[in-house]
Amino acid sequence: MRSRMVLQVGLGAALMVGVFSVAIAADSQSSDKDTVLIPKGEFTMGSSEHSDEAKHQVVLNAYSIDKFEASNARYKEFMKATQHPAPAYWDDPRLNKSNHPVVGVSWTDADAFCKWDGKRLPTEAEWERAAKGPQGDNHYPWGHMLDPKKANYGQLIGKTTPVNSYPDGVSGFGVYNMAGNVFEWVEDWYDLNYYKESPALNPRGAEKGYNFANQGPVRVLRGGSWLAPETSLHTSHRFWNQPDNNSYGVGLGFRCAKSVQTVSDDAVQTGRDAFIQALVAMGAEKHTEALTAIEKALASDPGNQEYLATRELIKKSIKKK
Repeated sequence: MRSRMVLQVGLGAALMVGVFSVAIAADSQSSDKDTVLIPKGEFTMGSSEHSDEAKHQVVLNAYSIDKFEASNARYKEFMKATQHPAPAYWDDPRLNKSNHPVVGVSWTDADAFCKWDGKRLPTEAEWERAAKGPQGDNHYPWGHMLDPKKANYGQLIGKTTPVNSYPDGVSGFGVYNMAGNVFEWVEDWYDLNYYKESPALNPRGAEKGYNFANQGPVRVLRGGSWLAPETSLHTSHRFWNQPDNNSYGVGLGFRCAKSVQTVSDDAVQTGRDAFIQALVAMGAEKHTEALTAIEKALASDPGNQEYLATRELIKKSIKKK
């Protein structure tokens, strides 16, 4: 009798693992559909195009980055929620369609939006790794040869295009419009010589920006735009502007990024062991024990979506009793 009960509990736990995995996969796909996870890795930052792009090796921790540039529709939600003023060209019919990238934003505007969205601007290194793809050295997001069918640049179209345009031009990580459409603000201050002294691990840019034309320190822009020439399209191209200036407004936008919490191997194992204990307790309908175990799992790995969903299921089971 006892062995039969143990077998039933084990089978119940196994079934629950499968159910939870499917549920989590569906939820994750829905909530993360507009972001791309960039795993920890090394890549060649820079190119041979310009003196401020000296090649050097960089290692970045894992992070996520928005698959698309921030759209007018999303920026409208931000303005409504925060009473933030509208950017330049907000009423320009060439540029204000809901699924086109927002333009006319300063660095300060972009920074405020990303914080409101629970994210931040990507670092220059993060932006470039996302553009260069898994192999880490693409001259353009799609490869090494320029292709006018894969990007919106040089006034070939004469306006912005939707944030999900040019699917054949995505980077190897699946990020859209990393070349053309709009220049994108990143976190870093711009310094002409920074690449020559940049740290190899998670560089965050110069401590202060170059004072261009005595107009104040400048932040980095990346990616080219719909009216910029083809020379601005390569994945290492660096441009700049004062953070409160939107003088390139018709082609000035952004996308957001987010750090990924890392968990040690020991913490992962502790969390997994406690998770299994929670499943076994659930199979035996010992919901209080299950809740204690899943809380232990979350203490080891707080952001684990599978554990969070399991805790909600346990709480629902307790309420039903």
